[in-house]
Amino acid sequence: MQVRLVEQAMRGDQEAFASLAADSVDRCYALAYRILRDPHRAQDATQQALLGAWRDLPTLRDPERFDAWLHRLVVNACYLEARGERRWTARVRIIPNDTSLEPDVAHSVAARDELAGAFRRLTPEQRSVVVLHHHLGYPLTEIAATLGIPEGTARSRLHYAVRQLRAALDHDGRLFATSEERPA
Repeated sequence: MQVRLVEQAMRGDQEAFASLAADSVDRCYALAYRILRDPHRAQDATQQALLGAWRDLPTLRDPERFDAWLHRLVVNACYLEARGERRWTARVRIIPNDTSLEPDVAHSVAARDELAGAFRRLTPEQRSVVVLHHHLGYPLTEIAATLGIPEGTARSRLHYAVRQLRAALDHDGRLFATSEERPA
């Protein structure tokens, strides 16, 4: 169904594109918000991405890759938004796939603030990979396709981002240690 709408929109059918945009706007906004952490800037990035999608839709090579292509436009719009303002007001969650975190530490305000600061220090490229992988559950192959980068680059960005976050947060030896490794 979506492929047919994409093909119609590629031929200039405004109603088909409006339907695609309506189906995608919430996911686009969620992605933009997770990267930018500001509702107004996320709305701006979403709008810019959808305008760019309408403008550039005829250049889409594979209608089946519409979602990944659109997510890439959203990420790029977020990069442009981020460059417009150096100071981010990030509010991020502890990476949910890390089962070694104690609930009391993961939910503490101090840990969340430390993580937000560490997340702000990541490059926009690293933040995008972390958001796509840990928050949206994208596999590395899909991240690479979405961002238009080699899979090895996506893997490297994720590795260095996680390493940088761990280094920033593991200064006291507690946050990422297992319960057996934590100091008494």
